[in-house]
Amino acid sequence: MKRIVGIVDYGVGNLYSVAQALEHAGAGVRLVSTAEELRRADLLLLPGVGSFEAGMRELRERGLVVPIVEYVHRGKPFLGICLGMQLLFEVSEEFGEHAGLGLIPGRVTAIPPFGHDQRSHKIPHIGWNGLTLPSGRENWQGTILQGLSPGVSAYFVHSYTALPSNPNHRLADCDYDGCCISAAVQADNVYGCQFHPEKSGDSGLRILKNFVSLN
Repeated sequence: MKRIVGIVDYGVGNLYSVAQALEHAGAGVRLVSTAEELRRADLLLLPGVGSFEAGMRELRERGLVVPIVEYVHRGKPFLGICLGMQLLFEVSEEFGEHAGLGLIPGRVTAIPPFGHDQRSHKIPHIGWNGLTLPSGRENWQGTILQGLSPGVSAYFVHSYTALPSNPNHRLADCDYDGCCISAAVQADNVYGCQFHPEKSGDSGLRILKNFVSLN
């Protein structure tokens, strides 16, 4: 029997490509927009594009913040993608300070506008970039990046980056012109990918397959 991944449908972003990629990874997929639908999912995925403030506003107005936090506290696998990863954190500095879900300690800040040579570079950070092991992490064994090798590329589109308070929550980084970007994070059963696995070819599909396999 296929495991059911609930994709949180809160009016932020196109869900079709994520759903299609999850189905290709062997999951059953349901769009969930109520607390009861959310609770019935085996795993939960929070996608999203756009601003942090708008994303949190939609979650609050739809009554999904408390059910998401309760879901995570039950120990069930949870994955945030792009804006969905940023919403996992305590606060964002995008257009003022805005409280997030608070599932991972830390804050979301703007990508520095200057690179290693102090010259301005393009914001947002768009395109393929290699994933690296953060300082102190030896491998990705037992995580959603299991089976991938450092240097494998993923597809990014973002202007803000998460800064976990605990460096042990950094699962993967990438270098954008000398700026260290949190590419993926993990705190217990909570995962986040700043990049788009559904747009990252075979490597992204491997990540989604690993997520679907989590207990």
